[in-house]
Amino acid sequence: MNRLQQGILILSTLLGSWLGMQAGHESGHAIGAWLTGGRVARVVLYPLTISRTDLSHNPNPLFVAWSGPVTGVVVPLLLWALTAAARLSGAFVLRFFAGFCLLANGLYIAGGSFDHIGDCGEMLRHGSSIWQLWLFGLLTAPLGLWLWHRQGPNFGLGPAKGKVSHGVTYATLGACVGLLVLGFIVGGE
Repeated sequence: MNRLQQGILILSTLLGSWLGMQAGHESGHAIGAWLTGGRVARVVLYPLTISRTDLSHNPNPLFVAWSGPVTGVVVPLLLWALTAAARLSGAFVLRFFAGFCLLANGLYIAGGSFDHIGDCGEMLRHGSSIWQLWLFGLLTAPLGLWLWHRQGPNFGLGPAKGKVSHGVTYATLGACVGLLVLGFIVGGE
């Protein structure tokens, strides 16, 4: 039974981190648009595609483009910091999630700078220098890896021998299912 719960915890953490990262990133674009007087036409969070935010009016494309990855790393860090400060037993899941978001957003922005893909193309077209994209990746990706360091036992790896918290496992599974449902509700192809 321990290994089954360990598998559920690991898989729901990984899938939930991917879905949550996309939701946080796209929320940042939507908030950036709202703050600058833009209008969101559609947000796509469908789980079987790459997320995106389509705008019908975007008076400040540079701000909106940066709002996605910046919000996508700051909000998960704050969520983890709050749960860690409150000493909640599941804080390690949010630590993993924050690390995932830092890595994903950092590698996306730094790596995407070479082919000018997605947000990176918008950033470069509207005034960002390529070194700024690289700096973002250089600051975020290593921090994401650092957050993952020594987290294995929380997920039942190594000396934990498959033992994980039942409550944290099912709370993480519930959050993952909630994010899946959100993805099917909020935009699809």
